[in-house]
Amino acid sequence: MRCEICGKKIIGQPTKTKIESSVMNTCKECSKFGKVQREPPKPQGQFRKTSPRPIRKFRSKKPSYEVIEDYNKVIRESREKRGWSREKLAEKIYEKVSVINRIESGRMIPDMKLSRKLEKMLDIHILEKTDETIDEEVSSRDVREATIGDIARIKRN
Repeated sequence: MRCEICGKKIIGQPTKTKIESSVMNTCKECSKFGKVQREPPKPQGQFRKTSPRPIRKFRSKKPSYEVIEDYNKVIRESREKRGWSREKLAEKIYEKVSVINRIESGRMIPDMKLSRKLEKMLDIHILEKTDETIDEEVSSRDVREATIGDIARIKRN
């Protein structure tokens, strides 16, 4: 395990340190930058022991969606085909007119909730499923994440 501040490899147990309301695993040297967190004492004899239950792990893949590229044109054309003004559409989906203006001009990408409202009200499809495939060309052991210490060195240079 590596220190989340300096990135050095920690030998033995890391020290849990609270630094500006974040608890981090740090080495002994970096633990001086915050308050060392202690484990709460374990209750002795107060509770009866129960047999360990098997842990069930469920993996569920939720499909991810992305707004199509020309969403603003699709929304505007559908609204105009119905003969609605931007104000009328905004009123129907309980949004501000300025939001509709920004969406139709392409300055704002609607979030999932707003996209679903627009799809339902205008009978259009602006969300598409995306496949989240991860290319595993580099093994996870070869790459380590940046630490706060790395970022501090980058800013200093």
